[in-house]
Amino acid sequence: MGTEENNKPLNFIEEIIEEDIRNKKNDARVHTRFPPEPNGYIHIGHAKSICLNFGMAQKYNGKCNLRFDDTNPVTEDVEYVDSIKEDIHWLGFDWEGREYYASDYFDKLYEWALQLIRMGKAYVDDTTAGEISELRGVPTQPGTESPCRKRTPDENLDLFERMHNGEFPDGSRVLRAKIDMASPNMHMRDPVLYRIKHANHHRTGDKWCIYPMYDWAHGQSDYIEGITHSLCTLEFEVHRPLYDWCLNQIAEGSYRPRQIEFARLNIDYTVMSKRRLLQLVNEGYVTGWDDPRMPTICGLRRRGYTPESIRNFVDIVGLAKRENVIGFGLLEFCAREHLNKIALRRMVVLKPLKIVIDNYPDDREEDMEAENNPEDIAAGTRTIPFSKELYIEQDDFLEEAPKKFYRLTPGSEVRLKNAYIIKCTDVDKDPSTGAIREIHCTFDPETRSGLAGANRKVKATIHWVSARHALDVEVRLYDRLFSKADPDEVESGKDWKSNLNPGSLTVITAKAEPQLVQDNPDNKFQFLRMGYFCFDKDSTPQHLVFNRTVTLKDDWAKISKK
Repeated sequence: MGTEENNKPLNFIEEIIEEDIRNKKNDARVHTRFPPEPNGYIHIGHAKSICLNFGMAQKYNGKCNLRFDDTNPVTEDVEYVDSIKEDIHWLGFDWEGREYYASDYFDKLYEWALQLIRMGKAYVDDTTAGEISELRGVPTQPGTESPCRKRTPDENLDLFERMHNGEFPDGSRVLRAKIDMASPNMHMRDPVLYRIKHANHHRTGDKWCIYPMYDWAHGQSDYIEGITHSLCTLEFEVHRPLYDWCLNQIAEGSYRPRQIEFARLNIDYTVMSKRRLLQLVNEGYVTGWDDPRMPTICGLRRRGYTPESIRNFVDIVGLAKRENVIGFGLLEFCAREHLNKIALRRMVVLKPLKIVIDNYPDDREEDMEAENNPEDIAAGTRTIPFSKELYIEQDDFLEEAPKKFYRLTPGSEVRLKNAYIIKCTDVDKDPSTGAIREIHCTFDPETRSGLAGANRKVKATIHWVSARHALDVEVRLYDRLFSKADPDEVESGKDWKSNLNPGSLTVITAKAEPQLVQDNPDNKFQFLRMGYFCFDKDSTPQHLVFNRTVTLKDDWAKISKK
């Protein structure tokens, strides 16, 4: 290869791949895989691995497999399998029929385990998990060999077969590799290869009651599938010697998969642990895996993020060899960048304040023409009904305004977007509470678009909705799920859930222009001056529901330019 796409320098993984191609390693093939565990819904962190594995295969005319690491039947479910496939397709990638499961290889993994035992490189250990952990010792001192380590291959073959036949209860025995109890790498101190689990597997049923550990299943599955570059997150770096050791016991010829590690994606104001995300779901802190506050791919999709914005986010973040934390604002920036190009503009008043145009005829209505997207001429225009009584945002009026407040105040003028200039003449208040009930204004009939007075300048333009034609819509205003950038930063005696943001969801009834009831549910919208929104799956023609994807305010862009 040698060339740099879009003038971007090669990342360290591309450099390794291109060197392997030049050296014709593994016949100069590039074959990657994305290996999710089907024990939960995938999240934005997995998107980095998905984009990397499928992206490398695309760039180097190779292949990428989808392989489910389904070696723990207790936590796995077909629901998760189906959701993962849906999410990968939504992100824009396809595995071209190469859908595999670690469970496809259980028979072969079992045969290889028997081979290890015959070679004297694996043994059955019936000490407890606690004893095994204690005997492993600490990295600075050698561990202590298990008394079971001296069993003969014949004894181990008999015990392992009986484990396979279901004669022993869960946790009573394991199969361990016999490597080096003095290794400074704790993963090489006779790691566990198999454990007993009497549980129904979502694909193999009750056929097995022993299941391989990740370190035994992963590299061997790579080998079976012909994977050339096994791209893993950084926590697996210390597992690499074991990955290579296991392969060297069973592999024939020169072909070997190569494990390469990269830093996982961490984002502030969220958690990435599937165990913690499952806890949020099960304990009712969110409404489900696809709650728009969740960092899951289905949650981001429901909130209105686009696959293009997520792919761009992953591309900007890039690859690193050290762990770091990315600001949530960058993800929001990527959403705005794409949504600004595709979102249809609509006028929706989130906090309605009624205004009455006293000099506008009671029975008169007009259709005002408005562009659907100034970034896309092909999006065309729409008409918006205008009448005597309108709604504007409460924040667009102040009875006593500071000097630089240019929106509506008593005696001041503003332009109504795509309509007329109005002037505030009176404020109607509730005599008992002093609350503003409505604002009275006059309009300048010469300032409608297309007329001579349309170019008359005022300092502010605000959005509005005709009260006579307004739709009542439910709007869900989502914010970050946690109130602290690091959810683990807690006071003594509290846990990470104490940092959940109580204001992460606000539900309001807004007033919307009637065009929204005609719009495609798949469309994305910019509610003028309010942010980007999308239809929620709960929406019906009789009850429109919208989720706020992201506000218009962009702190990240400001920070990045400093």
